[in-house]
Amino acid sequence: MDFEKLGAFYLGREVETNDLTVMDRPLMYDASDLTTHAVIVGMTGSGKTGLGVGLIEEAALDGVPVLAIDPKGDLGNLALTFPELRGEDFAPWIDPRGAEKAGTDVATYAASQAESWRSGLASWGQSPDRIERLRAAATVSVYTPGSSAGRPISVLRSFAAPGAAVIADADLMSDRLSATATGLLALLSQDPDPLGREHILLSTLLDDAWRAGRDMSVADLIRGVQEPPFRQIGVMDLDTVFPAKDRLKLALSLNTLLAAPSFESWTRGEPLDVQDLLYEKSGRPRVSVITISHLSDAERMFFLTLLLSEVVAWTRTQTGTSSLRAIVYIDELFGFLPPVAEPPTKRPLLTLLKQARAFGVGLALSTQNPIDLDYKALSNAGTWFIGRLQTERDVDRLIEGLRASSGATDTASLSDVIARLPKRTFVMHNVHDAHPTVFQTRWVMSYLAGPLSREQIRRLSTGGSTAAAVGAPLGTAQGQVDAHDVPRGRDPARADDAPSTVRPTGSSAGGDRPILPPHVPQLFGPVQGGDEGTRYFPSLLGVADVHYSSKTHGIEHGARVSRVVELDEGPVPVSWSKGEVSPVNLEGLDQRPSPGVSFAAMPSVSLDEASVVGWEKLVDRWLRTEGALTLYRDANTRLVSRPGETEREFRLRSAQAGRESRDTSMEKLRSRYRTKIETADRRIMTAQQAVGREQQQFNTRAVDVAGSILGSLLGRGKVVTAINSAVRKGSSATKDMGDVQRARARLAAAHEDKDALEAELMRELSALRDGVVGAEAIDLDTVAIKPTSRDIVVRFLGIVWLPYRQKEGRWLPV
Repeated sequence: MDFEKLGAFYLGREVETNDLTVMDRPLMYDASDLTTHAVIVGMTGSGKTGLGVGLIEEAALDGVPVLAIDPKGDLGNLALTFPELRGEDFAPWIDPRGAEKAGTDVATYAASQAESWRSGLASWGQSPDRIERLRAAATVSVYTPGSSAGRPISVLRSFAAPGAAVIADADLMSDRLSATATGLLALLSQDPDPLGREHILLSTLLDDAWRAGRDMSVADLIRGVQEPPFRQIGVMDLDTVFPAKDRLKLALSLNTLLAAPSFESWTRGEPLDVQDLLYEKSGRPRVSVITISHLSDAERMFFLTLLLSEVVAWTRTQTGTSSLRAIVYIDELFGFLPPVAEPPTKRPLLTLLKQARAFGVGLALSTQNPIDLDYKALSNAGTWFIGRLQTERDVDRLIEGLRASSGATDTASLSDVIARLPKRTFVMHNVHDAHPTVFQTRWVMSYLAGPLSREQIRRLSTGGSTAAAVGAPLGTAQGQVDAHDVPRGRDPARADDAPSTVRPTGSSAGGDRPILPPHVPQLFGPVQGGDEGTRYFPSLLGVADVHYSSKTHGIEHGARVSRVVELDEGPVPVSWSKGEVSPVNLEGLDQRPSPGVSFAAMPSVSLDEASVVGWEKLVDRWLRTEGALTLYRDANTRLVSRPGETEREFRLRSAQAGRESRDTSMEKLRSRYRTKIETADRRIMTAQQAVGREQQQFNTRAVDVAGSILGSLLGRGKVVTAINSAVRKGSSATKDMGDVQRARARLAAAHEDKDALEAELMRELSALRDGVVGAEAIDLDTVAIKPTSRDIVVRFLGIVWLPYRQKEGRWLPV
């Protein structure tokens, strides 16, 4: 059977339950089953890491991004994929002690490992081409928070304010505040009790800043702890609940953290952004390995609390789906989800276990010891992969927990099988299947070199090996601009289209406010940071409320379009096409100028009433043509982006829609063929029974013939009569033999019919699978939705005086 055509994860081969012999039947795991989460349990040496690596490889091949948390340092091996399987590719990752133990040098040992991987993959039906497809399917990046060995992640540069969706959700905001404060206190080795005054103070400071749209740095927190912007906590005075001298102790602890040499490593690197960890800018999926083996227990708890809280927030911003969207894999669960204690990581994990399924986010949690698990918390886990366990007590504990969490009933047979499991063999208890399945894990495509050292991780991150693609798309150098980052079509009302500066127009010579005709409206930008050295420069501001409507694409969208245009002294004084998105809101402008601020001279342009009316006609024309709402469209599915949706967001949504459609079509296809295959199985069973009957009848007649002949030879009865009887029975036996052959032919035909059905199913499944492309490969074009004049209401059209301040010979906006 061709496992590549099934649209599922190839994890290994099924094993016969009684004698544990491996059968020639692939174990295929439906990707959508992982949305109900999975748990991997097994002692050291049971093959857990191999199963986890294989699961991640299959996800990557299927275009599913993975966020892999690696407490032991083993998952960096996912970056070690070598399609050519050459010894020199393996050599940089060989442990010299392993070569020494084998009695050879590193080069020879590397060649033997390469050959071992080649033959191992071949024995499981995998070719080097599959490794090439794996490398092309997803980028593997190794991150090392708190260290520069791999790709660092900045988590202490600032506690950035969450998005509007998080702030608007009371539960989500509460979880984010609690997790951030708890993680920070754990890093400070202080009591993270949510009812403790330290926790309450930090949470309140963060809440106050975030709701005002401000990010908080550690320095901001130190100042806030010393002088909070509020005087009460609850209904009591601040100094009564938390006296100033006690707050000073907390501030000193934070300051010690800020002053520590190791602090800098937490401020460098990429921001902690789950979307960026899961997808490239182009929408290509990523496998982001977060290695935390180098961190202390307190640092691990702090970082994972923040990371898991970010995952919860990201998950809740996604649309609902029944298809697998992303995987969060934790290679060792010990200490993060215990049965009794309440570490700060437990709450976000519980939230994901309960809620992530609806958004297509699956958790895969691995652990050595059943005692590490909170079985009540894991009641939402739909799949359990159970390997060898240390003791009989561990088996009993797991069986009891499995019965409680997933409702397993046939625990006696499960217990017997688990007790006999060899290495790399697992029992899969899947609530979506009728009964548990025993299987042996396949040979993984990644080279399992063992835990990577910091130097090896550094080598990966700097591209100093054949695995140079780590941290960057294949064929793309790190830091190179992705072509997909260039916007192709924009919403004219999008604030993020605004430039960082607006060029000042008019003469820079300072003077009094120019006198303009009364029919020319004027507004003034707010002046911040004092008036000294500040000057107003004139521009033309147009503000309109525009309604974009398209029944074809299902769009009804209102937007406020604000555009600033330079006033040109040439023959065409106003060109809205050359304008820019206004950096200020209409409501934020003043009716009067700030006292003490000088004015630049007005350009020599006509300001008569006809010219002002002409400005409005020009802005109306621009909005009806170039001011169209430009949206992305998937040329294949005709799906259209939402207003304000970025190209990456739309690519991901379109790819997910394609995956959902594929999964639904595959399930319908399997359901349609299931009845036909069941009928074919019944025909095979009937034919097998017929062969058995005909064979038994032939055997009986053959015995009778032999008996008649033997009786005649021994003189029993009349010889001629005995011989005649033997001849008649022999004739019947010959006929019976023909019946056996015909029955066998019918059995062979029944098998051929079933094989043909399965082959036809495989072809149709393959066609469905091949029809889904990755987000980065989706062919996009754009559609423009143009408003009519009746869809445009001009709110302001006139001169805006924007303040600038001179610095190093340049005028910069205030």
